[in-house]
Amino acid sequence: MNPRLILLIAIVLPGGGHVAMGQFRRALGFVLFMLVLGGLTTHFAAPTVSFVGRHAAGFFIYALSIIDAYRRAAMRSSTLRMQIRA
Repeated sequence: MNPRLILLIAIVLPGGGHVAMGQFRRALGFVLFMLVLGGLTTHFAAPTVSFVGRHAAGFFIYALSIIDAYRRAAMRSSTLRMQIRA
C-alpha cells in the first residue's frame, strides 16, 4: 500500500495503519498501551489538568504508532520497488 495512505489511516484511526498493513498484533499492542497509559495518566493527574494533559501518555503512544505505521509502510514500499527493479 501507499505509505501516505497508511499515514492517513493511522492518523484517523488508532492502530488502523497497522491493521491496513496486516500487522494485527502490533496494532493491538499500540491500542492497549494507549488505553493503559492514558488511563494511568488520567488516574494520577490533578483535576485541574486539561484533557490533553490528563491523557498525555496515551496521546504520546498514539503519535508513536502513527510514525511507526508510516515508517513500516515506507520500508515495505521501497523493498517492493527494489524487488521489482531487480
